[in-house]
Amino acid sequence: MSHIDELLRTMTLTEKLGQLNLVTADRAITGPATDADIDAAIRAGKVGGVFNLWGREAISATQRLAREESRLRIPLLFGLDVLHGHRTIFPVPLAEAGAFDPDLWMRTARVAALEAAEDGVNLTFAPMLDVSRDPRWGRIVEGPGEDPLTASIFARAKIHGFQGDDLRSPAAIAATAKHFCGGGAATAGRDYASADISPRQLREIYLPPFRAAVLAGCAAIMPAFNCIDGAPMTAHVELLRHYLREELGFDGVVLSDYTAIGELIEHGVAGDRTEAAALALNAGVDMDMVSGVFLEHLPEALARGLVREDIIDAAVRRVLALKERLGLFDDPVRLVVSCAARTEAAQELARDCARRSIVLLTNRRILPIDKNLRRLAVIGPLADARMEMQGPWSAAGRPETCVTILEGLKAALPDCEVVHAEGVGLDRDDDCGVAGACELARRADLTVLCMGEAAYMSGEAACRATPDLPGAQQQLAQAVIATGTPNALLLVSGRPLMIGDLAESAGAIVATWFPGAMAGHAIADVLTGAFNPCARLPITWPRVTGQIPIFYAQRASGRPTDEANPFTSKYLDVAVTPLFPFGHGLSYGQASLENLRLDRERYFTGEDIGVSVDVICSEECARRETVFFFLHDRVASVARPIMELKRWRQIDLAPGERMTVSLTLGIEDLVFPGVELRPIVEPGAFDLFVGFSAAPETLLRASFSLLARPDAA
Repeated sequence: MSHIDELLRTMTLTEKLGQLNLVTADRAITGPATDADIDAAIRAGKVGGVFNLWGREAISATQRLAREESRLRIPLLFGLDVLHGHRTIFPVPLAEAGAFDPDLWMRTARVAALEAAEDGVNLTFAPMLDVSRDPRWGRIVEGPGEDPLTASIFARAKIHGFQGDDLRSPAAIAATAKHFCGGGAATAGRDYASADISPRQLREIYLPPFRAAVLAGCAAIMPAFNCIDGAPMTAHVELLRHYLREELGFDGVVLSDYTAIGELIEHGVAGDRTEAAALALNAGVDMDMVSGVFLEHLPEALARGLVREDIIDAAVRRVLALKERLGLFDDPVRLVVSCAARTEAAQELARDCARRSIVLLTNRRILPIDKNLRRLAVIGPLADARMEMQGPWSAAGRPETCVTILEGLKAALPDCEVVHAEGVGLDRDDDCGVAGACELARRADLTVLCMGEAAYMSGEAACRATPDLPGAQQQLAQAVIATGTPNALLLVSGRPLMIGDLAESAGAIVATWFPGAMAGHAIADVLTGAFNPCARLPITWPRVTGQIPIFYAQRASGRPTDEANPFTSKYLDVAVTPLFPFGHGLSYGQASLENLRLDRERYFTGEDIGVSVDVICSEECARRETVFFFLHDRVASVARPIMELKRWRQIDLAPGERMTVSLTLGIEDLVFPGVELRPIVEPGAFDLFVGFSAAPETLLRASFSLLARPDAA
């Protein structure tokens, strides 16, 4: 008999349900507050895990309650939202996705896991894998953007970084892929709202990142708050049980989001908390976060025949199995020794990650900053805003260690006089400081405008119907630009912002996002040219809110846009094209693509497709370049998107260097869900597009035919 079997045999129903109970401490506020007596519940065997608690001393004391004062001495799970760093805060995930570097994604997760494990945490509620095409949605900041392939590769890298090769290692923490699924498609970009998603969209857009997470061995899955097709995800039998458990074979822990099981009553699918508990358990949810519904109401559900005890046992078994995989029965504290050298290395990684996540959107020969600059004006409410640099979900971060933009520029330009004015508040309409800021700008050789959002404006419960520059920031920017002093506009945010005419009037625009602990140094590295910017947008940037949702992989219209024909797909008042396309990002110097070729013009199904393209760097400076490879199936049984990302390659180029990038596309790149939503490959004509972004006018194109094998049935 295994250890888990022996435990199950000796457990009371209350102790079994205790293992399914995940409770919150008070170190971080991530949902409605509770007043439960956690210590007493742990002693009574009524708690399986605690989250929002960190620190070796606090966690050791709490674990001691379970190991020494409860009847069965089962260790606790300790969870935390370690989304973009723990003590060392890295750029927010949407920013980091723009690096398009899976190795970087893995390394930042590895550092976060080490720091979290050092603080006693053994479970993270990350990575967040919601594909989203709606910048109004606050939680877009937590994920990898609009593209399912990018999200899938992001999933693999993050899970490997968090979990390593062996979860029993004290330096590994269990990863939770969330929010399964479709959270990023919430109606009107509003958190917790329902999502209207077709079965095809589910298979093509929203499920692939979670499939990748399961294949990567993620320990846990968290269902989304939203409902799909009238079924809340916390009770979605088709997706949780049939797809996740049966089709994908996921045997890890499914844990609910904060109070989500009790909220099934508000969704209108449960008449009371007993029915809510039964619905979630029968759908495949193993752990109840905070609501206490499993612990309090599953006994009644069992008595009423709404659930079976073997289903309860299966959920308990999965929770205990995770604790065993983590080695908690043998080493419940999992000591990781702190190391000053590791902390220093983490800060260097945070700086490198931040500068590789900063996107140069426009540049009218303003950047890099002239080395002989004499006087620099740094203006705006985010110039010296230390706390805001971390962004949302940085519970254990140390804001006092963050480097502000002002500090970074002063350190990078020791021979330049750097002056500063806030001008306006972050979210206030008061413009009384605009005149003073403009006077500083007039007397400067260059102005750096530091605009954007406060950290609280992105993340959970931080949706914005009009995601523009808050307060009087737009007026400040317009006034400073009108002084005529050369200027660069920095956008600090967790989403694309609607910036109106600033897109044309600003001398340069830089999306810094929320860059993390080393923000100031990383931004200064990019602005001064000490680092040549290389990040690309992982999401399409709209011109105006009315274009949302907007994304590159749309399906063709029967009446494609034609400005000369009023009866085509367009707006009366704005162009249909985005302000900046997916993949957009500038560097200092230029690069070009030439000579796209395939190794053949015709292929039989199952044969590999060889692709090559030449990349040429200008003589100006070395650069890192990202080359995107998109595919289009011209005629299929189901209309395919006009472009689908299939690969990308990053290369480092010396000044004047010419390099050939070669890769192979396989049968998996041609597969799509057919009419019956089963994976199929259809012979026909295909177009391959290659470019530095998804802007159609910039892409190289090559075509090939896929033929059925002569011997195919």
